[in-house]
Amino acid sequence: LQAHDVAMRDFSLDGVRVTDLVHKIWKQVVTAGDTVIDATCGNGHDTAFLAKLVSGEGNQGSVYGFDLQTIAIENTSSFLDKELNANQRERVCLHQMCHSRLGEVIKQKNSVSVVAFNLGYLPGGAKGMITKARTTVEALGCATTLLQLGGVITVVSYVGHAGGREEYEAVRDFSAGLPSDSWISSQQEWLNRPLCPRLFVLVKKDSRTPNI
Repeated sequence: LQAHDVAMRDFSLDGVRVTDLVHKIWKQVVTAGDTVIDATCGNGHDTAFLAKLVSGEGNQGSVYGFDLQTIAIENTSSFLDKELNANQRERVCLHQMCHSRLGEVIKQKNSVSVVAFNLGYLPGGAKGMITKARTTVEALGCATTLLQLGGVITVVSYVGHAGGREEYEAVRDFSAGLPSDSWISSQQEWLNRPLCPRLFVLVKKDSRTPNI
């Protein structure tokens, strides 16, 4: 919750993009040595950002990246090779598979500090290839079991493309249904920009999380 508050304060002052806001949240949560998940690699920008956060001298974390499209995995791998040093690059393991199958790769519950979703279609790719409401909700359910106490799930959802609003509503309903005694769920949106992306921030409460 504190990380979310800090990021929102910076957002209101700086007018940053939604992706910048998400990165600010991750920086408040992730420490070197953590395990994190990029559930939708896309072109690899978020994957690279997370790899830098988990890497540190003597503290070697892990980034698990997922995408169903071959071109997305190829683009991500190429971007990581250019963007990261050798140590950071070794932290990343890419999987060409649906994000609903996260649990087939990461099996230890309560072991992940961040799970990131950036939904919709691949930037620069075919707009007909999109994430779907059903598999995204399945992935979110898996993410809640993998997330450690104090960890965060972030979801950037889009409504401007075919199928986008259905997926947004499914994510909204899933987030609203999380038990309030163990989760804090929030949604950020631009009220006078109806097609702008929505950001969901789901915090798995720990002993430091205030009761609200």
